[in-house]
Amino acid sequence: MPVHFSNNEISFNLKQKTKLKAWVRQVVEKEKLSTGNIAYVFCSDEALLKINRDFLSHDTYTDIITFDYREDKMINGEIYISVDRVKENAEKFKTTFDNELHRVMIHGVLHICGYKDKGKAATELMRKKEDGALKLLKI
Repeated sequence: MPVHFSNNEISFNLKQKTKLKAWVRQVVEKEKLSTGNIAYVFCSDEALLKINRDFLSHDTYTDIITFDYREDKMINGEIYISVDRVKENAEKFKTTFDNELHRVMIHGVLHICGYKDKGKAATELMRKKEDGALKLLKI
């Protein structure tokens, strides 16, 4: 099943799409799940803020919002990513844009796989899973 990439009212060129799709599928399979339809939508801070307000009643900027449509062991979802926020966070965390983007991309998938990031233990496990997934990415 497909992994899709699109933009919402921004000009953004995602590099290495084929490798990223294979990587997402690999991470999902490592969790003993199946990849259904996963739609990544890259957008601006303002677009993601509107989604955050409209769907989650949060009035804050964020780097990612994940809508989980998982069906048993089939992973389906929409993952919205603010390219503006990823750029800012890459500078803040002293990493490359691509590394931060890939971390955020897999963070959304891990949410759909069932991982949370509320509380210290859950956040530490999520970070460990992200780090493990990033090691699998060969770009």
